[in-house]
Amino acid sequence: MLTRIRDVRKAKGLTLADVAARCRPPTTAQTIGRLETGTRTVSVDWLNRIADALEADSSALVTMDNRPDVPVAAVLGPLGADAPMQAISITAPLPGPAMVGLIVEASQGDYRSGDQLWAQRLEPSEFPRAINRDVLAPRPGGRFAFGRLVAMDGGRIQILPAAPGARQIVLGDVPWLAMVSQLVRGL
Repeated sequence: MLTRIRDVRKAKGLTLADVAARCRPPTTAQTIGRLETGTRTVSVDWLNRIADALEADSSALVTMDNRPDVPVAAVLGPLGADAPMQAISITAPLPGPAMVGLIVEASQGDYRSGDQLWAQRLEPSEFPRAINRDVLAPRPGGRFAFGRLVAMDGGRIQILPAAPGARQIVLGDVPWLAMVSQLVRGL
């Protein structure tokens, strides 16, 4: 299996040591390097551990025949656009079974009208992963709350809406959250 671990890690600006420390349980930079280069076989368990450490979907870490790779022409850095140091490519996002989408019709906070948000659905045991991230939470009557998950207290969560001047929302017994993981913005 060909992996894209290195591409995703570098795109997120992380070192081998950063990824190793973020793994649960932590591992060594050498192990991550061996998994990246293929000197060590990547099991499904390792793929999931590294995906969690990179805050990425595990499908983004493997090369798949049905998903096109796009060559990277330039890298935008602090001094402008430069050609990449070596040939790299990016992969179009692949929706997973736990993904939900949101469409922004009215600008709020960092989001503009026309933006599309991809969000990963989380079970209550996974809610701590979403602290200080934007989330969608179901409410009674087919409604939803959207905003930054700012705190958790027992079975209650606190969401600060993205709309200016909006008041904090406190919800109890939320069955799931969807944590925003990707923004797609047209030009």
